[in-house]
Amino acid sequence: MDDTTRVEWREWGRDAFDEAAAADVPVLLSLTATWCDHCHEMDAETYAEPRIAANVNDSFVPVRADVDRYPRVRDRYNMGGFPSTVFLAPDGTVLTGAGYLGPDGMRQVLDSVRTMWDTKGDGAARIPRPLREDNPPAGALTADIESSMLGQLSESYDETAGGWGQSPKFPLPDALEFALKRDREMALRSYDAVGANLLDEYDGGFYRFATDRDWSGLQREKLLDSNGALVRAFANAYLHTGKDEYREPADRTIDFLTTTLWNADADAFANSQAPGEDDAHSLDATERAAADEPPVDDGVFAGSNALAIEGLLTYYAYTDDDRARRYAERALATLREDLLEDGVVVHARDEAVERDADGDAVPLLANQARVLAALTTAASTIETAVREDATAVAEATIDRLHDGDSFLDGPAEGVGLCDRPLRPLDSNVAFADALIDLAALTGDERYREFARETLEAFAGASDRFTVQVARYATAASRLLEGPLVIRIAAAPGADLHRAALRLADHEKVVVPDADLAAGTARAERGDRSSAVAETPDELSERVQSLLD
Repeated sequence: MDDTTRVEWREWGRDAFDEAAAADVPVLLSLTATWCDHCHEMDAETYAEPRIAANVNDSFVPVRADVDRYPRVRDRYNMGGFPSTVFLAPDGTVLTGAGYLGPDGMRQVLDSVRTMWDTKGDGAARIPRPLREDNPPAGALTADIESSMLGQLSESYDETAGGWGQSPKFPLPDALEFALKRDREMALRSYDAVGANLLDEYDGGFYRFATDRDWSGLQREKLLDSNGALVRAFANAYLHTGKDEYREPADRTIDFLTTTLWNADADAFANSQAPGEDDAHSLDATERAAADEPPVDDGVFAGSNALAIEGLLTYYAYTDDDRARRYAERALATLREDLLEDGVVVHARDEAVERDADGDAVPLLANQARVLAALTTAASTIETAVREDATAVAEATIDRLHDGDSFLDGPAEGVGLCDRPLRPLDSNVAFADALIDLAALTGDERYREFARETLEAFAGASDRFTVQVARYATAASRLLEGPLVIRIAAAPGADLHRAALRLADHEKVVVPDADLAAGTARAERGDRSSAVAETPDELSERVQSLLD
């Protein structure tokens, strides 16, 4: 964010905390995002107020961190949304925190924190609970995990408005895809609700969420990561149904990604578009053309680009859409050439990214998982040579972040609470799911065993998992049953390969250039294999016989 405030913001880093320790004052940490309307509003109404700014500058060390650029800081200090206003002791422990604060609220909190610090000092600080409880409850993987998640979705399903939960309403692409194979009617009604309510009918792309149960109260920011995931989700709905009503939202979103969010200088996708004016959609065509476009954050982030690449390649696999392939290939080239260092994913391009004492990029589990998924998708659809990069990413993650039976979100080092381990469920699941694909693509069962151990490490709490982590049940099901694997002794793009991609199971793995007789294919699931097929029709029959 570049809003003008009267606060003398420091960058997140050791210098700011050393300054606070030397002055014996707390740190005021402001977590913001370029796409966050309330963050800009708080700058204009609170931090620009002269007396508040003077109070902050005199009694605290104010630090600002962009949540997209500092994900580990975000995950340790998020107060439930953005902006987050967090007061820290000089060692990084938490004194107190809040979300948005207007001028009156900020004055009260500043006085309260200053009194707390003067009377108790760092004795009032605490370490957040997720950072105190390191080890998740382990357990066995059973078929009950899948049925329990389906029960969660059924229980929280909104029969009236579609989607899951009351409010706020998020699109939840992982839940959509989980339900697609297990309760298609519920899934498609939710797809319909997301498409009807969150898709920008004028400019394409999906808004982030709606505040109310009936999908009103749109939050009009558009983020690359959620849009990339929704392209994949709607493409998979099209695969299962063959209906244009699910293909078209994906197509419109690809329009948005390849125009508004395309950073031509970087040859990759930009991070986000901030909300426009609330009444912009009421303007006529001439007025809209003359209106200012909402600002775009041109930052290029590896993880969100990986999600976009995966989404576009999934759409291409089912449609042969040349535009989707071309832009996916260009972003993939940038990812591989500029954002991979010996299997370690560099968080962002042309940013002051976190590096270790040797100057090497710091691996972050979310990035490693997303990039691995993008590479395995590319290996299945367009280019088998990327398996080498996929293997390098997997090995670097295992070497650098594996701890016990699961994975840390990053190395246990850094400023503030970044030196404390965090085992994010969502990123562990995403990485395990990608490892299942990699095992099928490479034939290396070691990756499958790492996936199993990772999922088992969290299984003791699986009966309490909510719909937000439906992917856990997807991955557990794929591991227990074995994903449908279709091996093709032909290069990507051959008729038999294209037919395999379009068989209606979006959880399958297609392996081109397989070691079979030339021009043949075979389907596998678990320890079962089909007879060899030589034509698309034969392959469809072989797959169906294997699944029956």
